[in-house]
Amino acid sequence: MSEITRNLKPYFESLTAPLVDFLKELKIKPDYLSYLGVLLTLFSVPFLWEGNFLIGGILATLGSLMDALDGHLARRSKSTSPFGALLDSTLDRISDFLILFGLALHFAEKSIWLIITLLNMLFWFLVSYVKARLEGLGVKKVGGWFERPERLIVLLIFIFLNKVEIGLIITLIGAFITFLQRMFIGYKALKLN
Repeated sequence: MSEITRNLKPYFESLTAPLVDFLKELKIKPDYLSYLGVLLTLFSVPFLWEGNFLIGGILATLGSLMDALDGHLARRSKSTSPFGALLDSTLDRISDFLILFGLALHFAEKSIWLIITLLNMLFWFLVSYVKARLEGLGVKKVGGWFERPERLIVLLIFIFLNKVEIGLIITLIGAFITFLQRMFIGYKALKLN
């Protein structure tokens, strides 16, 4: 988790606590929010493809909010589990892919923007993969400057502004830098031991 996300998380959780408590009272399982998040993101794909960035952005944002709430609900209802963490991370990758897939379809006939979208896909996944691999090798505190929340927030803002190309450039640069940061963290932790 980046420093920005770590600092904002308490505010987000205090703001969403009444909703999370309501969901807890309804006995809604955190996994249901995870599935709903992916479903909403899936529904955003045809709108992103067609360039209807308002509806596509709303659906993708709602999907991302469900993803943010599932962990909060799991912690509040004391229902965290290793499988829940695995499921959440896996569905996060699917949601990331779906948003970028919708944009790739939109840019299918604009080669440079299609390439930039596909490079985003590559580096978004590499950032996550390197962290998971390093943690599997016992490396703790695998941070980075531009992690998933930052990438999603920036891209969604530029989707709403109908300036998707700018958002894709920023997220590509941020993901690439974070990939390099994590590789360097891995180099220092593993090569020097």
